[in-house]
Amino acid sequence: MVEIDGRRLSLEAVEAVARGAPAALAMAARRRVERSYAMVEEIIETGRPVYGISTGVGELRTVAISPDQVELLQRNILRSHAAGVGAPLPEPAVRAMMLLRANALACGYSGVRPVVIETLLQMLARGVHPVIPEQGSLGASGDLAPLAHLALVLTGDGEAFYQGVRRPGHEAMRQAAIDPLTPKAKEGIALINGTQFMSALGTLFLLDAERLAALADIAGALSLEALGGTDGAFTERLHSARPHKGQIESARHVRALLRGSARIVAHGYDRIQDAYSLRCIPQVHGAVRQALAHLREVLSIEINSATDNPLLFPEEGLVVSGGNFHGEPLALALDYATVAVAELASISERRIERLVNPHLSGLPAFLTSNGGVRSGYMLAQYTAAALVSENKVLSHPASVDSIPTSANQEDHVSMGAHAARKALQVLHNSQQVLAIELVTASQAVDFGSGALGVGTTAAHRAVRAEVPHLEDDRVLSRDFAAALALVRSGQVLHAAEAAVDRGRPSRLHGRRT
Repeated sequence: MVEIDGRRLSLEAVEAVARGAPAALAMAARRRVERSYAMVEEIIETGRPVYGISTGVGELRTVAISPDQVELLQRNILRSHAAGVGAPLPEPAVRAMMLLRANALACGYSGVRPVVIETLLQMLARGVHPVIPEQGSLGASGDLAPLAHLALVLTGDGEAFYQGVRRPGHEAMRQAAIDPLTPKAKEGIALINGTQFMSALGTLFLLDAERLAALADIAGALSLEALGGTDGAFTERLHSARPHKGQIESARHVRALLRGSARIVAHGYDRIQDAYSLRCIPQVHGAVRQALAHLREVLSIEINSATDNPLLFPEEGLVVSGGNFHGEPLALALDYATVAVAELASISERRIERLVNPHLSGLPAFLTSNGGVRSGYMLAQYTAAALVSENKVLSHPASVDSIPTSANQEDHVSMGAHAARKALQVLHNSQQVLAIELVTASQAVDFGSGALGVGTTAAHRAVRAEVPHLEDDRVLSRDFAAALALVRSGQVLHAAEAAVDRGRPSRLHGRRT
């Protein structure tokens, strides 16, 4: 059970709930929420003009709303802002959004009733997942459209998946035995004003990307052995002379993976230094780790923040209109991390080329015997190159774009939702490229002799358990799909970690799937 209080939610807990764990509201947070809702009731009673409570929203902020229309305003906000298009978000992303919206409200600055948060948590526990189209957010006035689709189901409106079937929201809630809500003052705008689409997708992207960065070291180490490379470029003394944290960690990881290897060539005149895609693994993979560390820092703050507007501060009696919903911190960090993950695929593709190219590897052409009759893994590099080139297009930063909305009142937007969506596309492409490298490196080491490193031995065995050595030509897409499943499940990473550091918490990578 994950407990939320608006202050201490971890990224790993978000992933746990995304995968099915339940969550509950902490008692201390409930008391804060009650105090802020009492302040909303006082605003309604006194007729004080407050944005989104007693006024319209956006360009209609100057329109006064009478007390008898307050609830209608909130319901209309949800319906009118549910303007998303495109395919529905996958269930894990929807669950992460629901949890993060609940946690933001639990901060106690949004002016909603505790029952709003508790209903969201009930939906998570019973598997009522709103249908949320993936397109429509500009990442500025919050993720308005996606969150409106989420919030509609709380009111018995919209659509939801329940027990694997797409249903009207009221039917899904009825079958799950959850009472729909009538949104009170401030609750409609509090539910849709926030960055939870961006931060949910960003969190799931980050955790998988961190695992991929560790896996890239494994694939690189296996390729190094297959190509008879030298380990001189990974020595601790070298990296202490340029002590970037990620670089040092990547070099340490590769040394640990290669421990005991008989495939590494001693440094000498015949192998003074390897190509950059091998020699510079710590510098490139390490820089990726640091880019991801920056995104982790940003997301860790964001998922424990109040991001709607206005915010209420009951202790001071203040209502403050501002822009905590603006997704710029996320957009910039996601763009940076996207470029970084694309680099994992870029350098991996260069190693794949070295593996399949007989002029560079000294191995049979395209890693097959009887070449000519057989093409072997010739097309492996084609596929990797196609994905890497697609990543180049997707890595253009979304955050450099902006387009005004709401009659130019909202005249600068972050495009953080675009950044989050394409980050996941780049991640998926990069996972596939690294999976192809694992397949080709495993094939390449089969042509050699001598023990592999302790970690690379385990990785090779994990690959071979699902992808057999290639003798006669076969449909390669099946090999690549099987390897991708190994990457996404974490099987190769876990096998290598366990072999290197059996029986103790992992030094190689602190988070496990």
